[in-house]
Amino acid sequence: MNKKAEQRKVLRKIWKAVRPLLVVILSISIALAGVYAGVKILYNKYIMPMDSNDATPIEIVIPSGYGTSSIGKLLYESGLISNKAVFKIYVDFLGKSSNMKAGTYILSKNMDIPQMVDIICEGNPPRETMKITITEGTSVRDIGKQLVSLGLLDTPNEFYELCKTGSSFTEYSFITEIEDNPDEARKYKLEGYLFPSTYEVYVDSSPKFLINKMLLGFHTTFTSEYAARAAELGMTIDEVITLASLIEREAKTADFAKVSAVFHNRLTDDMTLGSDAPLRYIFDENTLQFTSEQMESRSLYNTHVYKGLPLGPITNPGEDAIIAALYPDEEFLGVYYYFCLKDSETGELVFAETLREHQKNVEKYRPNW
Repeated sequence: MNKKAEQRKVLRKIWKAVRPLLVVILSISIALAGVYAGVKILYNKYIMPMDSNDATPIEIVIPSGYGTSSIGKLLYESGLISNKAVFKIYVDFLGKSSNMKAGTYILSKNMDIPQMVDIICEGNPPRETMKITITEGTSVRDIGKQLVSLGLLDTPNEFYELCKTGSSFTEYSFITEIEDNPDEARKYKLEGYLFPSTYEVYVDSSPKFLINKMLLGFHTTFTSEYAARAAELGMTIDEVITLASLIEREAKTADFAKVSAVFHNRLTDDMTLGSDAPLRYIFDENTLQFTSEQMESRSLYNTHVYKGLPLGPITNPGEDAIIAALYPDEEFLGVYYYFCLKDSETGELVFAETLREHQKNVEKYRPNW
């Protein structure tokens, strides 16, 4: 018993001596774990990518003389980072503030801050640029020809091939959501999505870069409000753009909403749309007169033969046509089902409620075509 008591006494002395050290070690461990957890939370929240699944290209132009704070503000306003202060602290901590270079950069939300800082520090030497304007209703083929005429491309072949498959642009959800038809391939999968606008591009731009600029233009223009309205109408984005492309080719701006209403009426009543615009796209002919054989083409673009919308967009519509597709003229809904050209010089249209009235209009105004 005396021996056991002696052992207990020794253990108590050892514990009394070691206990403060263990408390210190445990306290430090808990503190370090807390710091690690805090750093990890901050890193995930502020340093990691804003959206690891979003590779949509975002062009950032950093002017000469911009410091870290200004660059951070630019990235924050572009949706690339979540906190300007954290960006500045990170850059300053690494001592890279003086290495940030002016230039034009293509970044995306799936990049973290270290990646973006490395790209900006590497620099992007100034390159000669030029402005190009893609007008509403210009097709993929005509855009290709325009880019060649401007000297941006030597040949449109690669541009056409990229537009045909769309396989190099899967970062855009509106492209990946397009449903392929097994019975007929679209002429160009990107038709309808090369948004008409004025762009500043490098004179040595690749076809892929040029296409990305236009797709980004569409991505920026087709807002969540438009997407919500499409869902309200029971339409996909692709169906809206296909309808908008018909409107763009069939009418002048003043008649867009009225023509949209006519098409919506015919879709609702399960009628063929009877538009000649897709025939011009099928046969690549800019004419108002088609042969009976052409009118009976079995292409899925032909709205004289098949009900519903054509296989896909037949041109690249502007925002006015897109808005018209989403918001048809309410006074024309359920009333007008036909229209024809009244004056080929002004583009003025005349609308009819019945087929008989429409046939009279065609007979009356055909000589003006």
